[in-house]
Amino acid sequence: MTDIAHDDQFPAYEAAAPSDAVRALDRLVGTWRVTGGAEGKVTYEWMEGGHFLLQRVALEQYGQRITGLEVIGHLRPFGEGASADMHSRFYDAAGNTFDYVYELEGDTLHIWAGAKGSAAKFTGTFDEGDQVMAGEWVYPGGGGYPSTMTRTAG
Repeated sequence: MTDIAHDDQFPAYEAAAPSDAVRALDRLVGTWRVTGGAEGKVTYEWMEGGHFLLQRVALEQYGQRITGLEVIGHLRPFGEGASADMHSRFYDAAGNTFDYVYELEGDTLHIWAGAKGSAAKFTGTFDEGDQVMAGEWVYPGGGGYPSTMTRTAG
């Protein structure tokens, strides 16, 4: 077996610091009770390194139990720089995946289903102490529902 000269052929990889946009989502870290069109609990926590925020979901909506994991952060394909937007992918227990784009402007969180600017979106606002986020999911054609998250821990 041949030794690989890591310093010549494979220079040391230096991880970039997490972006300010991703770190701003620290306001979500903790456990929240969700009410509105979906009911239950979500928990946000940082993945080691601070580049990705993980959301664990245990909700009920329209009589169906929804459990899953969402990974939120910048896309960074191997060998490339980070994407300008923060993307996420949600994985549910039924095997589905859903893609979103996140943006936090001041106290307002925007989440677009699919691509930024999509007509399917969530817009919510943090209260002054970051204990409540109240907003609404809106779907094309007039659908949607209100959603409120109230911090229970963290």
